[in-house]
Amino acid sequence: SGQVAEGIAVLREATESVKQAIGTGTYNTLHVLWLGEAYARGQQYEDATRAAGQALALARQFNHRVVEAWALQLLGETALRSAPNQLARAEDPLRQALALGQKLGMRPLIARCHADLAKLHRLSDRGTEADEHVQSATTLYREMGMQYWLAQLEAETPAS
Repeated sequence: SGQVAEGIAVLREATESVKQAIGTGTYNTLHVLWLGEAYARGQQYEDATRAAGQALALARQFNHRVVEAWALQLLGETALRSAPNQLARAEDPLRQALALGQKLGMRPLIARCHADLAKLHRLSDRGTEADEHVQSATTLYREMGMQYWLAQLEAETPAS
């Protein structure tokens, strides 16, 4: 809705409330991940990276594979957006997230990973690979009716 600061404040409060009520566990893992997503939308990449790392550690501790995959994607995305000159930091978590997402059948995550990898390959002057990832992401977004993310991808993809 474009109210990133308000969303971050609510998610911080929710994350802390859950932590106080039940301790750090599987449910808190989701809240930490959602907070990281909010930070990323607000371009607060340092906070997003910290939250994604915390969510990843918790997800692995509690064997929450779905959250693990999303946390890896978020780590890759924040590395890509915050340090485009250090692309190697982004590629490994994105590839791990893609592989885990494919194993678990997580189509929205798979599409997001393809979109992020497309951007990474464009920045690395690997146009053919970028085009392949754009095509994969576009197809998935259209099939799932994910218009917001499709528009984001199209806005970031240079015309051929």
